Amino acid sequence: MSITLRLAAPEDVPALARLAEETFRETFVEGFAVGYPESDLNVFLTRSYAHDQVEGWIADASGLVMLAEDGDGRLVGYSHAGENTLPYVHAEPGDGELKRIYVRREMQGTGLGRLLFEQALGWFGDRTVLLGVWSENLKAQRFYAHYGFEKVGEYLFMVGATADPEFILRRERPGRARPRQEHPAR
Repeated sequence: MSITLRLAAPEDVPALARLAEETFRETFVEGFAVGYPESDLNVFLTRSYAHDQVEGWIADASGLVMLAEDGDGRLVGYSHAGENTLPYVHAEPGDGELKRIYVRREMQGTGLGRLLFEQALGWFGDRTVLLGVWSENLKAQRFYAHYGFEKVGEYLFMVGATADPEFILRRERPGRARPRQEHPAR
């Protein structure tokens, strides 16, 4: 199967919003079978993947939205990278964040996720990169560890009123000392 990676453009907003919602559902509702109440899931999807939100990702000059499309022009994956917004106390100005990386279920295991991930890492250059990952997604955590990411914190990711425990992972830029892991009060 032929896959093309390209930068997202404003005309991609409807298809990307649809892909973002579908891949979130595939990953967490169908794949992990996280029991989100339908009302929480609908609030989250409506707020997170509304056209104006996705339009903002693409328009952000300090970010990168990379799309993967198959030979028929159908979007099958995407990554979204930009300035860090994670609640990590040791973050510094200029630290980057891998905000999202999703591929359609039928494309998992093909290397597409790795390709999108490596493209995003290349875009960050020698910056420190942070990302959030669901605490139960052990496969993703192992994948990120392979690239030098280490757990440095925790936070709650809200899906509507449902709070998912997330880990903050960090890959240091070369030459930067590694801060100790945070242990939030419980």
